[in-house]
Order: sequence, then C-alpha cells, then structure tokens
Amino acid sequence: MGQDLLEIKSGINYLHGYQNKQVPTNDIDLIYFDPRNTNEEQEKIYDDILRQKFPLNWSCKNQARMHKKHKDRPYKNSKDALAHWVETATCIAVKLNEKDELELIAPYGIDDLVNLILRPSPYFQDKENIKYFYQRIKSKAWLKIYPQLKIADGFEPENHNFI
Repeated sequence: MGQDLLEIKSGINYLHGYQNKQVPTNDIDLIYFDPRNTNEEQEKIYDDILRQKFPLNWSCKNQARMHKKHKDRPYKNSKDALAHWVETATCIAVKLNEKDELELIAPYGIDDLVNLILRPSPYFQDKENIKYFYQRIKSKAWLKIYPQLKIADGFEPENHNFI
C-alpha cells in the first residue's frame, strides 16, 4: 500500500478546540488503488494488520472498486476517487510520495476545511444527489457536534426542499 492516501479527520476537531477524548474519531479512512485485487476481503485483511500495529478503528477501501458502490464510472486513481466524495472538506488526504515525503491531496483545496464550511463536491450538487449531502450532515449530527460549521451559501437545505 505504498501510494496510500490517509484521510485527514482531525482538522475540524482542532478548529473547534476539541481534543480527541472529547469527540472520538469514528474511524480512520485509508484509501488505496489496486485494480488487480478488488476483493473486499483484502480490505478487511489490511484493517486487521493496521489494528494490530495501531489499535484504532481502521477502514481501508480500495478505490478501484468503490465506483461500483457509488454507481459511478471507474475511477482512474485514488485522487480521482477522492474527488468523488460527498463534501469538499472531506476530499482531503495525505500521500507518501516517491521521496518518502507527505504530500497533500486536495482536489477542491482546503479553504472549506479551514473555514468550517460544508459544501457538496461538484458530483453531489445536482438535484438528484444533493440529498446524500444533507443525509450525511443529519446522520452524523455534524451541526450539533461542531456548532461552528456552516453550510455553504446557496446549499442551505431549505433551498432544496430537504426535510
């Protein structure tokens, strides 16, 4: 998993002044791209290996298969897959590059993350897909847990008849 991307999740906790003890991280997403082995069982093996080394709740996902789950075209690589995530602020990861340096991957930049803005990525802004954006906000209770978060102008739920 040399070219893996590790999603950055602690930024919003930090910007709210929370410690991980106050708002535990549900899981740590590790994404990779291996079109030769799209068996979901391999992801579980990686989860177990990581849990043994680092006792955290890991969620490894091969982005070479995730397009099927999302009923999308095949992704070209992990960066392309990341660009298809629901919120711009979650489309952020780090990658270990060829020089063993961390490289930030952020298809939509980091402005929404550091400014605490919830905005659907371009793939979720149409009338058919915007509901997934709102469902995630509601099911994860982000606006209650993180009261400084704001939904981007033009995407407030009442603008889209969201209940």
